[in-house]
Amino acid sequence: MKQEKCECNHMNPYGTILCESCGRPVNTENTKNLLEMRYEGSARRSQTYNKTIVDKIWNFFSSVKVGVWLIGITLVASALGTIYPQEMYIPPNFAASEYYEDEYGWTGRLYYELGFHNLYGSWWYIILIASIAISLVIASVDRFFPLYRALKRQGVKRNEIFLKRQRLFGAYPRWSEKELDVIRNSLVKRRYKVREENGNILAEKGRFSRWGPYVNHVGLIIFLIGAMLRFVPGMYVDEVLWLRDGETKAIPGTDGEYYLKNKQFIVETYDKSKENEVFEGAINSVGDNKIVKNFQANVTLYERNGESLPGIETELKKIKDYEIRVNEPLKYNHYALYQVDYKPNELSAMSFNLIDKHSKENYGVVNINLQNPKSQYELGRGYRVELLSYFPDFIYDDKGQPSTKSRIPNNPAFIFKMFAPDRPKGEVSFVAIQQTLEPLGSTKYKMKFVAAETLNVTGLTVRKDFTLWILGLGGAIFMIGVIQGMYWNHRRVWVQRVGRDLWIAGHTNKNWYGFKQELNFVLKGTTFSDPEDQIHKEKVAN
Repeated sequence: MKQEKCECNHMNPYGTILCESCGRPVNTENTKNLLEMRYEGSARRSQTYNKTIVDKIWNFFSSVKVGVWLIGITLVASALGTIYPQEMYIPPNFAASEYYEDEYGWTGRLYYELGFHNLYGSWWYIILIASIAISLVIASVDRFFPLYRALKRQGVKRNEIFLKRQRLFGAYPRWSEKELDVIRNSLVKRRYKVREENGNILAEKGRFSRWGPYVNHVGLIIFLIGAMLRFVPGMYVDEVLWLRDGETKAIPGTDGEYYLKNKQFIVETYDKSKENEVFEGAINSVGDNKIVKNFQANVTLYERNGESLPGIETELKKIKDYEIRVNEPLKYNHYALYQVDYKPNELSAMSFNLIDKHSKENYGVVNINLQNPKSQYELGRGYRVELLSYFPDFIYDDKGQPSTKSRIPNNPAFIFKMFAPDRPKGEVSFVAIQQTLEPLGSTKYKMKFVAAETLNVTGLTVRKDFTLWILGLGGAIFMIGVIQGMYWNHRRVWVQRVGRDLWIAGHTNKNWYGFKQELNFVLKGTTFSDPEDQIHKEKVAN
């Protein structure tokens, strides 16, 4: 990189605005405006190079405006992602492509098509998060290292133009060495780090506060890394598991390593006659409605024993029994299963008799498992029933055809084909709750509903989070940066001999009122007036 030599013989990087050693401005034509001290006039790559594609990418991401826009777009996208529930929170047996349109109309369809149904796992949202992280890294590197170099190399004796164009400046023709000693001692008392060179003084304190924004950036970068790691398999799990009484399923997110059996789901309600008088008023206020006292799932946790092979039942090894209640999750090997919901008395089986519509003679019973129905039921003596179609949650679609909203048996319906010795080709009957149709003409036989069986269903949330400590660390570092930059100020006082005069200049990165008060204390015991605040003079000149 090309370097430029200052009058003080210091070699500055190309693009430097203020000499790193003496502070002399490269452009000395403007003598009225105060110096821009935000980055000490250091040479920033984004302000210097714009030739190659790498330079253009660097300059784009180093812009604060670009970073703010990226954050704004991400916040808007995140807000839009809360309008409708994310895919992970819709009923598990619904197809997302149909659910959003059925529930919310054309806006739901648009929501799904734009990918907002799975926002936080979508490729474009991850790119937004990654772009913010890249912007933070490039913006920090672009500013931190030049600023650090400029502050580290700053000399005690500064160029006269540098001093004159500071916001606080005063020139004093009458002064004594005794007054200079008073100033020096006062600065030490105020905990300034004092450096001297040939009778000139540079007093500085609170430089570390300048690094607060960059500590913020480090914290944000770590936080964003933690957020993106949630999309890495095995790092984060947040799934829903629905289990019926007696059912055993693989726990989501464990790759079939762990299984859970729901032995029994229990719901307990308050008994008005037995509860304490303290709760009597609240219980009676709900009338005949029952207040749930406790709902829990009595479960058994299993671990897969050996490899799972196609066509062979998985061998399971029992780990432990547990009673999962609200706020009392089952925890094992970094996984936690929380009791969050339940569904009592869900249909599990239905029974029908095949009968002659005229004679009412019964030719056998058909027991249908609503979770795993058979395609054919043999009744003997030449009688049998085929299940042509099964609609667990029956509705008519837009074309008036039988369909299902979900795989949950909320409103089961069936299309049966009934065979008998005198009906070898079979008869077709459509059977739903309180509805029987004969779409192909009148039939001799029909399926008569006999009984139904129900089961309780428990809803569990499966959680695993290896990113939590990363998010916590990033948040803690971010808050350290906020405190570091908010409650401390970087203050500098230059006391310099210029001919027979004594010049005093001061600069702070914020809280000018407090800095003026501190300079007033430093000059106590001398005949010097307070340095002039030249910000008012600059406003008048412009």
